[in-house]
Amino acid sequence: MTYITGFLTPVKVADRDRYIRSAEASWPFFQKNGCLHHHETWGVDIADGHTTDFNRAVKKEEGEAVVLAWLVWPDKKTADDAWARMMEDPDMQQMDMPFDGKRMMWGGFETIFERKA
Repeated sequence: MTYITGFLTPVKVADRDRYIRSAEASWPFFQKNGCLHHHETWGVDIADGHTTDFNRAVKKEEGEAVVLAWLVWPDKKTADDAWARMMEDPDMQQMDMPFDGKRMMWGGFETIFERKA
């Protein structure tokens, strides 16, 4: 089954278009390294939880939105190899990253259940 790299980060609302351009520019790097799908989502209905929530997870500040993104890879090895290559790619190093990387979180997930309509 597929392997997912997931990301959660706060982005200034004023930087939404800049963030979208950055996400669009990153797709070719992911695609040429074996990524099957790239999804970027902008939080519009993020409720405050009783114990924790997306807003607290990224320490969201006034004027920010939460972005949830994920990349779908054929398997973990493809993802691991891709990240190693991309971190060495000078073009990737020059990418505009319009978010606070210190409050970004990410991780790798093995797919355990998947259905499509």
